[in-house]
Amino acid sequence: MAAGYWVAVNLTGFALFGWDKSCALRGRRRVPERRLLMLAALGGAPAMLLGRSISRHKTQKQPFRSYLNMIMCAQTLVAIAVLVMLAG
Repeated sequence: MAAGYWVAVNLTGFALFGWDKSCALRGRRRVPERRLLMLAALGGAPAMLLGRSISRHKTQKQPFRSYLNMIMCAQTLVAIAVLVMLAG
């Protein structure tokens, strides 16, 4: 069940990043950065970093870029801690 959640939140994050890029190019209403960061914090950071790289969207935007990187670092540390606890 946890894997299904992780896949769903990452697919949603990737798609939402693409949608925001599309809206930016067309001059339409954008996805709020707060919503993007919330989805990243809920587990979608890996796919959002990939989406940022592929679409070249929000690559220089500060503080968004720093917040997304901090979220990814925190999630990586938590994943490592869980793996260490499970292994030992």
